[in-house]
Amino acid sequence: MPSNPVSARPVSTYVSGRRTRLYSILGLSAALIAVVALATSVGSVKIPPPTTFRILLDGLPFVDIAPTWPGAIATVVLDIRLPRVILAGLVGAALATAGATYQGLFRNPLADPYLIGVAQGASLGAIVGFLLPVSSPNPVLGFGIIPLLAFVGALLATAAVYALARVGKTLPVTTLILAGVALGALLGSIVSYLIISSGEVMHGIIFWLMGSFSLSQWSEIGIVLPYVAVGTGVIIVFARLLNVMQLDEEQAQQLGVNVERLKLVLLAAATLITAASVSFVGTIGFVGIIIPHAVRLIWGADHRFLLPLAVLTGAIFMILTDLVARTVLAPTEIPIGVITAICGAPFFLYLLRRRKKVIF
Repeated sequence: MPSNPVSARPVSTYVSGRRTRLYSILGLSAALIAVVALATSVGSVKIPPPTTFRILLDGLPFVDIAPTWPGAIATVVLDIRLPRVILAGLVGAALATAGATYQGLFRNPLADPYLIGVAQGASLGAIVGFLLPVSSPNPVLGFGIIPLLAFVGALLATAAVYALARVGKTLPVTTLILAGVALGALLGSIVSYLIISSGEVMHGIIFWLMGSFSLSQWSEIGIVLPYVAVGTGVIIVFARLLNVMQLDEEQAQQLGVNVERLKLVLLAAATLITAASVSFVGTIGFVGIIIPHAVRLIWGADHRFLLPLAVLTGAIFMILTDLVARTVLAPTEIPIGVITAICGAPFFLYLLRRRKKVIF
């Protein structure tokens, strides 16, 4: 009996779309490697890309390439530029993943990783760190008190929003958002007062708030990487259930999804990777909005593919953005938040204008 073309067409279309997304993941992975090599080649000291690539290969385990470059060049690539590039990629991936998670969980394409007070809490913690008399790097941990207090502040702010929004054993999304907005406004006013009262450290505070990768070190990567890897892995594991959540909470519950537990797990994972990222580099805006939505417009809203694609796209975007920030006005460095705002604000306004036509 001949096959029914009507029923066969959707299956072939699905298979074709799935293959396209898989090819896109492979293509973006290759593009990420190329962008890392490019970003480590460009700077105040010009290094030919082939030399940079050989230095990077020589740094891999079980790879031994006879060095034909000065030792100072290898130091610039491996100890100065590469940590910065990797940290930028981790932060971009984390913010894009968290933004996609919040947008899917709240069913709102305008949601971002800072929606429930992470940025305000981190900012307050960082400013307290700037104002304390002790801010030198910890000899054991390898970093100062500022990122530690920023991380703690972000987690405490999120925990407070969660406690305020929780009603019995349920967590209404609308209440959660309103609680985040209210607490964010309160913390934002405190941050503003501390900035104008900070005196000589005001410049450092403002520069931190606008975001920068200028002081990136391998020790910071060693701290941020586990949080981002574990948190992103947890979110991707629940990608299929996040698709189910696009219906509504009642229908998801009827399909066997433990909605409240899923919300708690996804919020915790997304908040953790966001807090770990901003604690070292400051509150970089718009990445969590523009990257997930751009990926959704190109490749669709299936979170099984949306999340990995957002990870790769976010990493590439942040590395290129940081490259622009440190080279356009070299030797002066532009705060990376300025570059992301220039890219993100027009896109955000476009979303507001097209809100009724967005398919989510």
